[in-house]
Amino acid sequence: MKANVGGIDRILRIVAGLVLIGLAVAGVGAPWTWIGVVPLLTGVFSFCPFYPLLGLNSCPMK
Repeated sequence: MKANVGGIDRILRIVAGLVLIGLAVAGVGAPWTWIGVVPLLTGVFSFCPFYPLLGLNSCPMK
C-alpha cells in the first residue's frame, strides 16, 4: 500500500472518524455513526482504497 492520503486530508479523516465513533459509543447518533471507523483507519494508515480508482492523491510524497 502506497500512501495516498496526506496533510490536512489525513487530519480531517482522523478527527471525523473519532467524532463519529464517539457519538456511536455515547449512543447519541444512529447506528450508522460506526462508519467513522472507515475514515479513522484511512487517516491512520494514510491510504484510501478509493483514491486510486478516482485518480486522486493528496500525499505530497512521490
